[in-house]
Amino acid sequence: MVPRRRNTAKPPPLECPLDECMKLLRGSWTVQIIWYLRGGVRRFGELRYDMPKISAKTLSARLQRLERDGIVTRAVKPTSPPTVEYEITALGARLLPAIEGIVEVGHAIKKLRASQGRSARG
Repeated sequence: MVPRRRNTAKPPPLECPLDECMKLLRGSWTVQIIWYLRGGVRRFGELRYDMPKISAKTLSARLQRLERDGIVTRAVKPTSPPTVEYEITALGARLLPAIEGIVEVGHAIKKLRASQGRSARG
């Protein structure tokens, strides 16, 4: 029987910051919304155009949650009909390097899988 090694890592704090951040990013489309808002202010319809497969109901729910969590601001402009604009907050912008890092790793994974597929067929 192999002896069990002791865990030398300290346990995470009760309210783990990693868990809090991952809760914030949960759900389909959340990261994509943040990604598209990194380019500047977007209206609801523009975000729908950016992500044609998202339903209006899902986009609305994700934007409401991101606003509640302080990642996005919502501004209603006094036009007829009213225009609603969304913008990433300073806190939301702090997520961008992590998201960009995930994108880079995703590209590397796709490249690796593509090369493995070629070598398996070769």
